[in-house]
Amino acid sequence: MTNHSISLPSPAKLNLFLHITGRRNDGYHELQTIFQFINVCDQLDFTTTNDALVHILPAIKGVPLEENLIYKAAQALKPFAKNEAFGANISLKKRLPMGGGIGGGSSNAATTLLALNQLWQCDLSTDALANIGRHLGADVPVFVRGNAAFAEGIGELLTPVEPETPFYLLVKPDCHVATGQIFADKYLTRDTPPIRIAHALKLSGQNDCLEVVKKHNPEVNEAFEWLQDYGDVKLTGTGACLFIAYNTIEDAERVRASVPKKWQTWVCQGCNVSPTHLALNQWIKKQKSLRLNSELSKPDE
Repeated sequence: MTNHSISLPSPAKLNLFLHITGRRNDGYHELQTIFQFINVCDQLDFTTTNDALVHILPAIKGVPLEENLIYKAAQALKPFAKNEAFGANISLKKRLPMGGGIGGGSSNAATTLLALNQLWQCDLSTDALANIGRHLGADVPVFVRGNAAFAEGIGELLTPVEPETPFYLLVKPDCHVATGQIFADKYLTRDTPPIRIAHALKLSGQNDCLEVVKKHNPEVNEAFEWLQDYGDVKLTGTGACLFIAYNTIEDAERVRASVPKKWQTWVCQGCNVSPTHLALNQWIKKQKSLRLNSELSKPDE
């Protein structure tokens, strides 16, 4: 088997707002949110092998291979591979912080599904990949589909939207927020009235988890209080990351320069189409061109 390779960015996401509208009998929370990608990304490199195994380097400290979402995604796709001997070497360049609420693990899983669907010749539709992704994590389908989206249910009911694409200052305090602890807190708001998409696109960005996250994580509260002097601070997801939207990259960089060094910072821009999909589409076009040129260069029989 000829080895084939693909390198793809694996972007973070922001929740532009997050409303908890109810709690289901199975313990999951009903929510409404807008997901938007940002151009801060991990990098994943995939190369096919013929040993039927999936190798991931480097190992993520504290995460056993079987619990790594990249590995889980690859294994979930395995039954659909054109050849059961197909395997993969996967290299991860990790830039996105864990526990930040920006979806790094979910993004990595979705990027793996999209890449190996091509390399292993699974020929699955986006709907089929999103369905596989749903079983890996509630945020995986939005990364698989690759469009900014208004989400409902537990995050799996997605409607494409096109919010504004400002520049963001993203700040991560030095802590790891435990999502389970946040959703289990008895003081979490769980009865925010549902809204329509048109209203959602005009919201200033309330996150129902903010007060509970700040209560359990003093580092987040400290960063939130500091950032309030510089704009409308928002929390993304149930993680530690805070963000402020600016009209220009210069404004975002100016504030970033004064942020205490103990916090990680990025300046980035909102993206309504995932960088993963943009890169994947370019790769697919290149492969088609190579095949066409190969066919044209064959001698006439």
